[in-house]
Amino acid sequence: MTPLLIVQPDATDPPGLLADWLTEAGAELTVCRPFAEDPVPADLEGFTGLVVLGGAMGALDDEQYPWLAKVRALLSSAVGNRVPTLAICLGAQLLAVATGGRVREMPDGAESGPSLVAKRDAANQDPLWAELPFTPDVIQFHRDEITTLPGSAQLLASAPQCANQAFRVGQSGYATQFHIETTPRIVLDWAAEAPESAAAAPQGTLDPEYLATVHENLTETWRPFAARFVRLAAGELEPASSRISIPLV
Repeated sequence: MTPLLIVQPDATDPPGLLADWLTEAGAELTVCRPFAEDPVPADLEGFTGLVVLGGAMGALDDEQYPWLAKVRALLSSAVGNRVPTLAICLGAQLLAVATGGRVREMPDGAESGPSLVAKRDAANQDPLWAELPFTPDVIQFHRDEITTLPGSAQLLASAPQCANQAFRVGQSGYATQFHIETTPRIVLDWAAEAPESAAAAPQGTLDPEYLATVHENLTETWRPFAARFVRLAAGELEPASSRISIPLV
């Protein structure tokens, strides 16, 4: 088994489908829930990979959530030690800030609902991204965005409303501004809890039947991606080459 640590910052964003995909690919999962007072580990001893999920808080809301600083430090350590990492939505923003990037609230409002992102040319040479379709299905639900990537980052995917949709920092620190781990129920709960953000979704895309179809497509696309991440964490997949030094802050 490949031991992975999952940090879940918010009760509303559980590992969902991603946990199933990682487990079936041979991962052994340990979930840390800081919102429930689980201590954030100081290091990744005993783990060969790290996953950090999303949440409603901001990446720098340390006053209300002091453990965010520990999550950023863990992400920084993971990148510096070349531990395969997958950071999603808030996790992506935390990874960006931890390695020299910048995050802000989106000036034109939230990005929400099922969507597509477009691979950049660099993704075709990446061990996790190369086999993805050119415009993979994703779920958006965020009001903050990464405006400046870390200096060592490689942009992997973009979209018109939010340019920095996915990136890699160092050899194996991956981030996605979008979600891949959701179920239809999770997305519907988000929409009910944040109606202003949900209003940004294209008409009809939050209908239960439509969401069910979208999640079938998500599974087809992102289940193999999750399996490749497990292979990377297990040392069975060669990481991306990187000749750029990583600024750790």
